[in-house]
Amino acid sequence: MTRLFIAILVMLSAQAGWTQDFSGVEIRTTQLANGLYMMEGAGGNLAVSVGEDGAFLVDDQFAPLSGKIMAAISELTDSEVEFLVNTHWHGDHTGGNEAFGNAGAIIVAHDNTRVRMTEEQLRQIFDTSYPPRPEDALPIVTFDDEMTFHWNGETIRAFHVDPAHTDGDVILYFENADVFHMGDVFFNTFYPFIDVDSNGDIDGIVAAGYRVLSMATPDSQIIPGHGPLATADDLQEWLKMLRVTRESMQSLIDEGLSEDEAFAARPTAEFDESHGGGFMNPENYNRLLYQSLSR
Repeated sequence: MTRLFIAILVMLSAQAGWTQDFSGVEIRTTQLANGLYMMEGAGGNLAVSVGEDGAFLVDDQFAPLSGKIMAAISELTDSEVEFLVNTHWHGDHTGGNEAFGNAGAIIVAHDNTRVRMTEEQLRQIFDTSYPPRPEDALPIVTFDDEMTFHWNGETIRAFHVDPAHTDGDVILYFENADVFHMGDVFFNTFYPFIDVDSNGDIDGIVAAGYRVLSMATPDSQIIPGHGPLATADDLQEWLKMLRVTRESMQSLIDEGLSEDEAFAARPTAEFDESHGGGFMNPENYNRLLYQSLSR
């Protein structure tokens, strides 16, 4: 990688406002099938398909990691990334868009994802706002419901689900390899992030999860947005937790409890130790769950 390109990446990272130190992050690559890999670093999990047609990438983590991700992909193939699909708008999944787009990748996402990336976004639970993304970071191909890629000998179905994590979620299914990438519709072993400010909805997360289960086989591999590689059984167990916590919170809402009162009642206590260790700690999850169900 040239010094000039490294300098460009540093500049883009500064413009995007990333201040976290990513110098110690390593990109870990796991082969799932012939030519198909999962990558982990910091931020959302990635999927990479390589072959004669070129590289196909799902999500790209934070902007400062673009160089490391590109280097990891170069260990798998000499080809450039031709297509980059964003599963939703959040910066830990789209931070590298500008770098990959400038390197020639065609960025694809749901219609709502592009809209959100062009406008300031608020996240009230963290008292944070996110400015519009630069033009070079925006998806240039968007779709409403579903699109199919025929790439590297694979049939890759990308389909939108009703508002779940956000209102622009896309799930991908690599049919030949029987591998799903669920984006942040699935936080394996952790409480989910219901981004209510992006029209996220707990019922949509549950519905999307069962849609994937209806398509999955016992041999399916499922890449979550965060957490370890999963099976259909793992997804089913996670969905059971969501159903229990949703029903517990709904009961408190039906009793007329306020958000603070509902959190104090600890409706998710049964799962707080096993699933509350991520950035969606029990309080954050309870408050977003309450807000989602009480709208």
